[in-house]
Amino acid sequence: MSKDKVQIFDTTLRDGEQVPGCKLDAAQKLVIAERLDELGVDIIEAGFPISSPGDFKSVAEISDLVKNASVCGLTRAVKKDIEVAAEALKSAKKPRIHTGIGTSDSHIKYKFNSNRDAIIERAVSAVSYAKTFVEDVEFYAEDAGRTDNEFLAKVCEAVVKAGATVLNIPDTTGYCLPEEYGAKIKYLKENVKGIEKATLSCHCHNDLGLATANSIAGVINGARQIECTINGIGERAGNTSLEEVVMILRQHPSLNLDTNINSKLLYDTSQMVSQKMGMIVQPNKAIVGANAFAHSSGIHQDGVIKNRETYEIIDPADVGVNESSIVLTARSGRAALAYRAKIVGFELTKLQLDQVYQEFLKFADLHKEISDNDIPKIIEAANLKIESVS
Repeated sequence: MSKDKVQIFDTTLRDGEQVPGCKLDAAQKLVIAERLDELGVDIIEAGFPISSPGDFKSVAEISDLVKNASVCGLTRAVKKDIEVAAEALKSAKKPRIHTGIGTSDSHIKYKFNSNRDAIIERAVSAVSYAKTFVEDVEFYAEDAGRTDNEFLAKVCEAVVKAGATVLNIPDTTGYCLPEEYGAKIKYLKENVKGIEKATLSCHCHNDLGLATANSIAGVINGARQIECTINGIGERAGNTSLEEVVMILRQHPSLNLDTNINSKLLYDTSQMVSQKMGMIVQPNKAIVGANAFAHSSGIHQDGVIKNRETYEIIDPADVGVNESSIVLTARSGRAALAYRAKIVGFELTKLQLDQVYQEFLKFADLHKEISDNDIPKIIEAANLKIESVS
C-alpha cells in the first residue's frame, strides 16, 4: 500500500527567524533556502514581505532561486500586505500567499475589538483578494488552538468557499494537549463542507513542549501538511521541529504517512542553520543533537557494541551522522574501553583489559571524559607494554 504524503512547510526563514538575535541577512537566507529546496521541503515560507524592505528583497530573491518547492509569503488580512506579497512572489515557479486572522474569542475581543461575523467577513475578503494574484492561497486561523471548534469550522468553510487551498490550524500559544489538537483536526475534517478541496495544516508552538506531539496527532487525524522549522527554532519556546516529525513518520510505518525529505541531509542542515543563526543546538536535542547517538553508560555501550538496535531506533547514517559515539566516562564498562582501545590500535586480551580497566577507572574519576589520546597513557600506567597495531 502506498503511503499518504505529508507536505513539509518550512518556516525557518519566517517564524524561525523571529528569535531575538537570530536575524539573517539576505545572502544567508538564500543559502538556507537553497538547502531547504535540496532537502525536499515542499513549501518554503520565505518571509513577511511587507514587514521590511529587507524581507521583501529576500522573498523576491528566494522566489528567483528556488527550483522545486513552493515559495510562500506571509500577510495579514490586509489588502496592502497581500499586494506586496504578490509582488515579491511574482518570479516564483510555485507562489503561495499565506494570509489570515485571529479567530479565538481572545483575539477577536482584545486584538481586533471586533465580533465573529466581522472576522469571517475579513477572512473571506483576504482570501478572495489573494486569489486574484495566485492560485495557491493558504489561510491561517491564528490561535485556532483556543478557538471554539464550531466557530472555527464556520470560518474554514467560508474561506474554502472563497478559494483557500490550505487551512492552517495554528496552536499559536502551544496550549493544546495532543488529544485535543487531534480532535480539533478530526472535527474540521468531518464538519467543514468542501473540506476535500483544501489541505489541513498543523502549525504548532512548543510552549509546553508539545509541538511535535500535537503535529503528529494532527496528521493522524487527517491533516496533510506540517509547518515546522529546522532545529525547532522560533519565537518563545520555538516551533515544531522538522527533523523530529520527519523521522517519527519514517520510524512508524504503521501510520502509513511519509514525506519527501532526504533525511541524510538533516544533520548537516541542522548544523548550517545553527551556525548561520548563532543558535546552539542543545546536546540532547532529538535527532540532531550532539548526544543523540552518544552512549556513556556501560550497560548501553555494551548493548550498542553488540547490536546497535539494542539502544538506537534510528541508524545514525539515515540522518547524516557518521556513526554512533561511545563516550568513555567513569560509567563506562570494559566492553566500551576495549572497543575504543581497538579503534586506536590496541588489541587487549581479557587479562590485559582487566588490568587496564582499573587504571581507567582511576583516570576517569579525575576527568569528565576520556579521549583517544588518553588511552595509551592509561595502558602505560597499567605497566603494560602493548604495541599499537595502527
